[in-house]
Amino acid sequence: MASETGARMAGTSSGSTVVTRFAPSPTGYLHIGGARTALFNWLFARHHGGKALLRIEDTDRKRSTQDAIDKIIDGLDWLGLDYDAPPLFQSDRASRHAEIAYELLQRGHAYKCYATPEELEAMREEQRAKKLPLRYDRRWRDRDPSEAPAGAGYTIRLRVPEEGETVIDDAVQGRVTVRNSEIDDYILLRADGTPTYMLAVVVDDHDMGVTHVIRGDDHLNNAFRQLPIIRAMGWPEPVYAHIPLIHGTDGAKLSKRHGAVGVETYRDELGVLPEALFNYLLRLGWGHGDREEISRDEAISLFDLAGVGKSPSRFDLKKLQNLNGHYIREADDARLAQLVAERVNAGADVSLLTRAMPVLKVRAHDLNELADGARFLFAQRPLTLTDKAAELLDSNGQEILARISKMLHEQSAWNADALEAATKALAEQLGLGLGKLAQPMRAALTGTTTSPGIFDVLILLGREESLARIDAYAATAAETR
Repeated sequence: MASETGARMAGTSSGSTVVTRFAPSPTGYLHIGGARTALFNWLFARHHGGKALLRIEDTDRKRSTQDAIDKIIDGLDWLGLDYDAPPLFQSDRASRHAEIAYELLQRGHAYKCYATPEELEAMREEQRAKKLPLRYDRRWRDRDPSEAPAGAGYTIRLRVPEEGETVIDDAVQGRVTVRNSEIDDYILLRADGTPTYMLAVVVDDHDMGVTHVIRGDDHLNNAFRQLPIIRAMGWPEPVYAHIPLIHGTDGAKLSKRHGAVGVETYRDELGVLPEALFNYLLRLGWGHGDREEISRDEAISLFDLAGVGKSPSRFDLKKLQNLNGHYIREADDARLAQLVAERVNAGADVSLLTRAMPVLKVRAHDLNELADGARFLFAQRPLTLTDKAAELLDSNGQEILARISKMLHEQSAWNADALEAATKALAEQLGLGLGKLAQPMRAALTGTTTSPGIFDVLILLGREESLARIDAYAATAAETR
């Protein structure tokens, strides 16, 4: 058969090097389910020292968009999934797919079908009326093409075995069997000469040297339709691993209300770190004991298909946010500062944010919370107060701030220990708990009622800015001093 285009593009024969592929259709963006499939393929290849390949299945030209392609590749890059060859675009290979269709025809494993669309619709109407499965009735399977009207168009259909059964020993699902009589003679090449999905996938997997097809279990039925092509061509059969789909916390099929949005939404809108989403996707349907936090290097070392469960996993946004909080606390402060600066404002001082990160990230679950917590650093006077903060700055709060202002103006040392000692001494002098002083201070310094520790706030803002903010709300501050 073989032309040069039929040579395996991966440069490896079956059984020698593990080769996996992720093959998204760019009719939408990279969603959670696709990202997990990409991750499992990538990890399996890396675990076995093999190759991870990317194929863009863009044969649906009407629905495929460049924007979707760009976002898919960008999302994979952001997750840290690198590939061992440039992306393969399925639309570039139509002639190769057609070549195999005609070779199957020549070998007797396929045949020309001259049934018109009208005839096929009449066939389906009759099947519906008789409540039969909607399946091609093989009317041209054994007819001679000479019986067709002159100049009639045709499709090329696969001659699927009618007897026996096809068995797949799936690496996740176990042994699955389908009777061949349940598989119809489906179209390989349309009347306009374009290949169908079933043909294109098989040819591309073979030419890319794919040894393991790891994908969602909604493709399991496709495997039984694709294997007859592989066997008719005498090609090595890949190992199949069909992963259960992801459901929502309520057990229903994952939808937008559960969090089935593009990966870029988690990055740009929800403030999730890539290592957190990487870790969370890893644990959706795969496990290693009770381990929850698993690093990238550990994942490569530990991952194998034996750890993939047979039941659907459940996507829980709160668990992702909690895991994201862990990775935020572990992240480098300078890196976080760069990410947060983009969310605070265009002119945010990255060096100040870096110094603030150790106290800002303690309770944050995402980059948005970090940004919210950091905004007080760059607020312009007069501060915009929240309703709760304004309540704290009533006449009583302003009187307390006046005493605090006097005390702070007298401080020669501006460090956390000295400021805390002086504030505690003032609290004792006034017969108040430290919190009664800290609350109006926080409101005046940040405009809110939540912030890092009040002495951390004083240090981060510095003496001049701290005093200016407090004096703005302190009653008769000048006379008190």
